Amino acid sequence: MNIASFNERGRIWRLVALHIWQRSLKWMHGGPMFRMQPFLAVPSRLLIAPQDLRTADATNAADIYGGRFLFSGHLVETQGRSPFELKATHEDWQRELHSFGWLRDLRAADSQIARQNARALVEDWIKFSGRWHDIGWEAPVVTRRILSWLAHSPFILMDGDHDFYRSFVKSLARQVRYLRQTMNETDDGVDRLHAALAIASACLSMADQGRFARQSVRRLEHELNRQILPDGGHISRNPRALIDILADLLPIRQAFVSQGLEMPQAMLQSVDRMMPLLRFFRHGDGALAHFNGMGSTPSDLVATILAYDDARGAPPLNAPHSGYQRLVGGASVTLIDTGPPPATSVSGDAHAGCLSFEFSSGGNRIVVNCGVSPKSNPLWRRVARSTAAHSTATIEDTSSCHFLSEKPFGRMLGAPILWGPVNVPVEREDDKAGSRITASHDGYAAEFHVVHERDMRLSGDGTVLDGIDTFVGVASIDPDHRYAIRFHLHPAIRTSMIRGGSAVLLVCRDGEAWEFEARQRACGRGKHLSVRCLRPQEERADRPQRRCSGSPFRRLAVPQDGNGTAEPPGHQRF
Repeated sequence: MNIASFNERGRIWRLVALHIWQRSLKWMHGGPMFRMQPFLAVPSRLLIAPQDLRTADATNAADIYGGRFLFSGHLVETQGRSPFELKATHEDWQRELHSFGWLRDLRAADSQIARQNARALVEDWIKFSGRWHDIGWEAPVVTRRILSWLAHSPFILMDGDHDFYRSFVKSLARQVRYLRQTMNETDDGVDRLHAALAIASACLSMADQGRFARQSVRRLEHELNRQILPDGGHISRNPRALIDILADLLPIRQAFVSQGLEMPQAMLQSVDRMMPLLRFFRHGDGALAHFNGMGSTPSDLVATILAYDDARGAPPLNAPHSGYQRLVGGASVTLIDTGPPPATSVSGDAHAGCLSFEFSSGGNRIVVNCGVSPKSNPLWRRVARSTAAHSTATIEDTSSCHFLSEKPFGRMLGAPILWGPVNVPVEREDDKAGSRITASHDGYAAEFHVVHERDMRLSGDGTVLDGIDTFVGVASIDPDHRYAIRFHLHPAIRTSMIRGGSAVLLVCRDGEAWEFEARQRACGRGKHLSVRCLRPQEERADRPQRRCSGSPFRRLAVPQDGNGTAEPPGHQRF
């Protein structure tokens, strides 16, 4: 057994031991003993209701009233029964049901029937799942339910009697107590920070909290200081984490103001750091780059969050602690992943995408990474995390990171990254001519004895993007190893062959066209792939198109077909 295999097995066994230890502590703190304990410390009343920033859809209220629950892509019709009585439904469906995020849809309907329906469903949950439910009492589900109940408590409690009010507050306090006792055993990263946010929000919203409120604020400050990096990124390196954290953190910040309490310094600093980095990851169309777990962008929620940004300045160009670089020229934007994988404990959604990039021009995203949806099935999530799903280079279709395999411990521990690139040096140059990034990673050094280096330059006016990929040998290498450099195109891009098959024309939805050409050459250091993007000024329709030799990737003025769609005549379609 080589040293790498031995170290990897040692890391796996440490993860197993830590998992068993945390499960044991969670059983002690929130297991049968917790469920058997009488709960007497019931707050006398609710003081405030934090705002819910997420968008509601009032049309769902009619379906919920009719017993049709469509969650996580699964439709369940209850046939007159309570949804909390149903068994053997999809786990993701149950998580969304028990999270009560759909309360915002009932509240948006703003009707007496919707209010009564919400109150009846809350009563059903207290009756059937209030003591325990295997999925309903998972820490992330409890967190979301607490935040939903607090945010929509005025809607739920209006016209309700005193018995329901006390039952509601008692159940809410019991859930907060459970979360407080099991928080240290909650998965590290976003889940643990969300738990801290939920506890702090509850302590601000409920009366008679005393020392619990002070403890919750201190714990929230600790998690914010630990998880939010100096440049505003999250330790998981996932852009989606910024959206989810800010969506819950901003209402709590407002709750401090409403209560006339002093704002924790960590909260102010975290918001001020995260807002610019959220803009950092945005393309011209408002979507966030697909790095390390990011999928489709909730544009409505992002717009709501950014409305709270007082500075609203230009996004930063360099996020060294998070491990990303941004090149901007004219209307063109290039985002590059230049960081090693996050720590194993927060790498459950991280990708093997080191040195991958995304490129957009104006409102057109052109080169992207595949990204992943949180509702994707496990197989596709594994595929989306691989290096091949990113716009970067691979060797023998091997990922630059090694994930924990599904057997024998994958089902228990998930699929964290066991090892990946360690050294990712980055150099940046900015001048009047443009911006240049040179970075490399050693993710392939142990297995293939090569270092992948990527050199990219975006011109100052955004008309040219040059890139060179180099594989540098660090030891004896096998010359027969196959490499591939992928450029994943956005689904809206239409492609056709030009120049006798030596180049590709990329046509955007609005008719903007780019020409792509890749020329391979060898040198003493390794193999190079040169990619160039040129976007010349718009040409008149009556003027012949200019051919610029040595510019393999350029924007062209293409004729329009009868439907107004850009379609170059005589070009073979893929």
